[in-house]
Amino acid sequence: MSEQNTNELVRKIFEAYLENKNLRKTPERFAILEEIYSRNDHFDVETLYIHMKNQKYRVSRATVYNTLELLVSCDLVTKHQFGKNMAQFEKSYGYRQHDHVICIECGKVVEFCDPRIHQIQTMVGDLLKFDIKHHSLNLYGFCSDCSVARKVNESAAAAADLKAN
Repeated sequence: MSEQNTNELVRKIFEAYLENKNLRKTPERFAILEEIYSRNDHFDVETLYIHMKNQKYRVSRATVYNTLELLVSCDLVTKHQFGKNMAQFEKSYGYRQHDHVICIECGKVVEFCDPRIHQIQTMVGDLLKFDIKHHSLNLYGFCSDCSVARKVNESAAAAADLKAN
């Protein structure tokens, strides 16, 4: 499905959701939706808000927060809580199932997809008689940049200890 078709479809889904909930269909809400669906990354509320302000959109921080909650409610956006970091979001409609590796030092998030995980999900669902609809797998560690920095810091600390003794 093309990006334009996806954008039209998510707009229609969001419109229907707002109508069903008797909520206003404001230009700001649709601008936030469009901005999210033009992205290909994870983002937090503040990053999205600042980006939209820099693009000269007239949106308040509260509108961004509230619209994100609506988009999560209608399954157009997924909310993640990666460790102690603030919540991060990503578009979810028409987006393939994937999992995440998160750096516990800098917060970098990398997506990966492994078909074996889907096979495990299916097998566990069959075995336990669950109709599993989705899953979430987050792996935590140190990215290569942070691993190198940690080794440099550890080497410097060891050298300082040797020099002190």
